[in-house]
Amino acid sequence: MMRRIQNADLRNKKVLMRVDFNVAVDNKNAKEKYKIFASKATIDYILSQEGAKLALVGHLGRPTALKNCLLGNELLINHPEISIDSEFSLKQLADDAERILGIEVKFVEDCIGEKVKAAQICQYRGEVLLLENVRFYCNDEKNDQEFAKQLTENFDIFVNDAFSVCHRDQASVTGAAKLLPAYAGFWVEKEIENLEKIKNNPMAPAVAIIGGAKIETKLPLIQAFEKTYDYILVGGKIANEAIDQGLKFSNKVILPVDFAEGRMDIGPKTIEKFKEIIKTAKTIVWNGPMGKFEEEPFDMGTNEILDAVIESQAFTVIGGGETAEILEKRNLIDRVSFVSTGGGAMLEYLSGNVMPGIEVLQ
Repeated sequence: MMRRIQNADLRNKKVLMRVDFNVAVDNKNAKEKYKIFASKATIDYILSQEGAKLALVGHLGRPTALKNCLLGNELLINHPEISIDSEFSLKQLADDAERILGIEVKFVEDCIGEKVKAAQICQYRGEVLLLENVRFYCNDEKNDQEFAKQLTENFDIFVNDAFSVCHRDQASVTGAAKLLPAYAGFWVEKEIENLEKIKNNPMAPAVAIIGGAKIETKLPLIQAFEKTYDYILVGGKIANEAIDQGLKFSNKVILPVDFAEGRMDIGPKTIEKFKEIIKTAKTIVWNGPMGKFEEEPFDMGTNEILDAVIESQAFTVIGGGETAEILEKRNLIDRVSFVSTGGGAMLEYLSGNVMPGIEVLQ
């Protein structure tokens, strides 16, 4: 059984919480606000505990220029020869976090070391520390144990509320959880609860809609859904690749019968066929767009399918950054049963693969 935050004694404790602030940023404003908001319930709960102090740790993007620049354990952002790319700094999200979460946020220009200690000493009740991007250190993704020790020193408890990285074996996910008493936050619980509903015994007829790119990551999911779902509707680049490679599926898998120009979107006959199937559904899970939705008119397939999903009476779960982005852009997040913050993590969980970030909380 997973250790839950409700069972932790947080009174007078210093809590380190892994969050998912890995959002698209436009002119220093978060576009995927739902991902930041997802951590609100856990943050509010921790702050409600007498004497508890909270620091948030997370990542933003992949600052590849720094991956091989770690000089021992020296503080990267203070090194005179290394320029931190502000594009990947979590500092730009501090104001958004305050507005979205309704809390006071103090940004700390590092995630380990003296700056974190100094901020903790000055931290007052109700103030939340937002630590700098943990991926400015290559040690995080390598799950370096010495780095995990530095990350967790001066903290009493670790909480993971970032489902989107639970498929990763990293210092800020599993490393920290092995060094401190560790618990799942409310959002991680909610993700698992909703994904379990659609994983093994979905209400029938159950329809999976799989699109986007990277057939190598989506193929195991399609094969998993073939065991328990009635229909798997496949669009996007993976449909093109499946057809080109002559992949064989059961008759549950429905591939496009026509396309828009250049195979940049599913065609009108496919749209109608998919919509008719969606109308019958009691359970719908969707991951990945039907075409190159960033460009008109190749957004038609995705938008038509989205409208059909919204209008259905089914239990609906949508995941993946691109699919959720469309929902947020059209202000439709509240019209589906659940929006998962996990892209790769959702795929891994539904495919039945091991989730190190969840396993370590058992």
